[in-house]
Amino acid sequence: MKLHHLRDLLAVYEQGSLRAAARELGMAQPAITRSIQELERELGIPLFERKARGAVPTAMGEAFIRRARSISNELVRARDEIAQLRGLAHGKLRVALSMAPHLAMLPYALRPFRQRFPNVRLDIMDAVFPTVAADMADGMIDCYIGPPPEHLPNELIAETLFLNTRVILGRKGHPLGQARSLRELAHAEWATTSITAKAEHELGPLFLQHGLPPPNLVLQAHSALTLIVSLLHSDLLTMLPVQWASFALTKDTLQAIEVAELLPAPPISIIQRAGLPLTPAAEYFCDLMRRAVGHIAADAGT
Repeated sequence: MKLHHLRDLLAVYEQGSLRAAARELGMAQPAITRSIQELERELGIPLFERKARGAVPTAMGEAFIRRARSISNELVRARDEIAQLRGLAHGKLRVALSMAPHLAMLPYALRPFRQRFPNVRLDIMDAVFPTVAADMADGMIDCYIGPPPEHLPNELIAETLFLNTRVILGRKGHPLGQARSLRELAHAEWATTSITAKAEHELGPLFLQHGLPPPNLVLQAHSALTLIVSLLHSDLLTMLPVQWASFALTKDTLQAIEVAELLPAPPISIIQRAGLPLTPAAEYFCDLMRRAVGHIAADAGT
């Protein structure tokens, strides 16, 4: 098995057909066909079913493609690491950040990172762990920073950065803005992000703990922008990391509803793959995010 076999396999998978893969790679289609056939003979299994709409992976093909993607990503990462160790400082860094790190940590990390690694392209996703779990396992993402899952897969490791709390937010002038308990909000409509695999698990346990019926979840936002627009133009409420209450873009348009109940939040952690080192650029980015925790503590004390 040679590296070009993996390259060709992934091209067929990503492009959806042998013809499109050949066009993408600038090769003749018979060469791609021959490469896939050689790989299938070596593995002793069919990797694709040839159908009218293109090449569709078999079940075993899907399993092998997942491993091949991980290998390919590690090769790219290894090339970037060597270049960065040589002082060339180029490549790509792909990270996923939940909302709290975006608001409270990234502002302190972005400028020094760009100064140290001006030619490394940053690819930053606004995401929570359930939406990037597969990409983490495949090595598509260098690291994730945010609330960890309840059960961390064995191939991943987590480093806790800080413990967090949450706050209930609605638009300025919200009709429930003067509420002082969750019970007063029991009949409100809610939006969630969600940090859990199932949206109802994010708020449900908190309401149950206080003897309240499950909250009425009417919207699940998959980005901060969706959430902001939805809150500003409705009477929806949401429960978010406390950093939202002081963020420059939202502090004058959203109001915190100060209920008496404690609103605990999952810790904020760095999650990466076990046994595989980060590139120098990725490690530096994570170190800057660690240093940002000191700013969070200082801001909380002012």
